[in-house]
Amino acid sequence: MAVFYTLELGGVSGTSGTTGTIDGSPVVKPNATLGAMARLRISRGSYTLQASAVTTSDTLSICVMPAGALFMFGLLSSGVTLGSSTLAIGISGTAAKYRAAATFTAVHTPTPCGVASAMASQTPLTGDERVIGTIAAANLPTTGESLVVQMIYSNG
Repeated sequence: MAVFYTLELGGVSGTSGTTGTIDGSPVVKPNATLGAMARLRISRGSYTLQASAVTTSDTLSICVMPAGALFMFGLLSSGVTLGSSTLAIGISGTAAKYRAAATFTAVHTPTPCGVASAMASQTPLTGDERVIGTIAAANLPTTGESLVVQMIYSNG
């Protein structure tokens, strides 16, 4: 019976699905793909949903993930439901790189998010990446409550 390794522990090759061995010391091989045993970093973007509405023609500038980062997941929290407005998280030109456009109705409930292909990527960013939120379907609410977007990533 074959043993299939994750991208992070892909034996000698570092390739997902290949057979090999990770037996012996050290447990995390020096040639294992980035992301294994890495330290996590958090960039946070906090907004107060004030009287001047964030509209469907606007974007939220969330953070800058630095060169060398590997995206792990995002975390959303809001003091009010965003109603029928949708929020995608990504970069200019790829609006849904980190979160596909979707409604967010959980109130005061930190909720993880992330596109699987971005979470599984084993290629560190080659340059700084400006992360944005794209609003669609309806304007964000204007209740004075907070909206917080956290991007969690490792830096090798």
